Amino acid sequence: VVFPWLAFGHIGPFFELAKLIAQKGHKIYFISTPRNIHRLPKVPENLQPLVDLIELPLPRVDKLPENAEATMDIPHHLIPYLKLAFDGLQQPFAKFLERCKPDWIIYDFAPYWLPPISSKLGISCISFSIFSASGMTYFLESIRRTTSGSESSWGKDIPEEHNESNESGVSDVFRVLKTYDAAQVIAPRSCMEIEGEALKVYKSMYSKPVIPVGLLPPSLQFSEDRNDENWDTILKWLDKQEEGSVMYVAFGSEVTLSDEEFTEISMGIEISGFPFFWVLKRQNTSKVELQDLVVNNSGKGLVWRTWAPQMRILAHKSVGGFLTHCGWSSVIESLQVGCPLVMLPFQSEQFIIARLMEEKKVGVKVERSEHDGKFSRESLANALRSVMLEKTYRSEAEEMSKIFGDKELHQKYIDKFVEYMEIHRPVLKD
Repeated sequence: VVFPWLAFGHIGPFFELAKLIAQKGHKIYFISTPRNIHRLPKVPENLQPLVDLIELPLPRVDKLPENAEATMDIPHHLIPYLKLAFDGLQQPFAKFLERCKPDWIIYDFAPYWLPPISSKLGISCISFSIFSASGMTYFLESIRRTTSGSESSWGKDIPEEHNESNESGVSDVFRVLKTYDAAQVIAPRSCMEIEGEALKVYKSMYSKPVIPVGLLPPSLQFSEDRNDENWDTILKWLDKQEEGSVMYVAFGSEVTLSDEEFTEISMGIEISGFPFFWVLKRQNTSKVELQDLVVNNSGKGLVWRTWAPQMRILAHKSVGGFLTHCGWSSVIESLQVGCPLVMLPFQSEQFIIARLMEEKKVGVKVERSEHDGKFSRESLANALRSVMLEKTYRSEAEEMSKIFGDKELHQKYIDKFVEYMEIHRPVLKD
């Protein structure tokens, strides 16, 4: 059974992992809510007999809008209510497990209530982390430092919102610790070739197997199955641009920009003078309307307000760089096709990934003021120019794509992971 948290940054990697396990001949039950299941790309024909998509209706919760079944459907401040609704899946999920009796459950950080259920039913658990090993070890070490009393507060290590109980009744830190501690195996989305040091730290922190599953570089199929009409429009625009001239801009589905940040980014892009393709999710902006602000003049920019096939865009020859919040999935997708990064992290793990990628010289981090942590249009424009004009970053990113995009390498990680599950499957009970 594969059970991700209700965010497409989680659902995507969990779905990739599910398909890769199915390719090894194993039956998968992929569980989410109806709307999320319907938003998935089609399961490849050869895997359809092995992958069952199971819909569990999301319980109604006050303050959660109707049809809100993923973080992309709601503004950031309503996410605790989505967690509360998610926790309401406990009973139907338990009933499903009683009927299905799987060998393993591969779960996310959120279902802290699941370990007692799986333990009672004799089902083994794997905590699959979609985050980078560097980010997770930093997070876990910060928790340890704080709980051991060596720090009086969370400081900058862990954003307060993760440590505080929210409307769901528990904190994110509580969820992570419960799901990690109860798992028989921890499976980070990582590989030794990129995060060797962090993975060693990970393994030293736990007296249980830590088995990296590789980077799960997504296949282009993830973007081929839907919105072909959209892709035609995007492709026509990209084809008109000069090679390596376009800055692709996207901040994932969970970053909310303040008016000030939004203005500085738009003005920074305008100052830099590069054509841009900006994917703008609803909650990325507050009151400011992009069309009024950004350089739509003289055909320099294209603003895209719905789902966009990110992998295909990044792989297009006209795209010269990616202005990103440094979510792990976005970084993997970009470096898989050798596209260098302009890095503007906003929260926790993103700063750690940005530092790691700067060390690897595959991009430039936008400078923020030491005084107030803010970035300016000038610092953004400088980072954009560096990445777009200095060939070093492109060549380092292309070199890095030999690891990030090496399907054979990452398949070996999957093979080892699946082999472990096969050898250690629970003994069937009467």
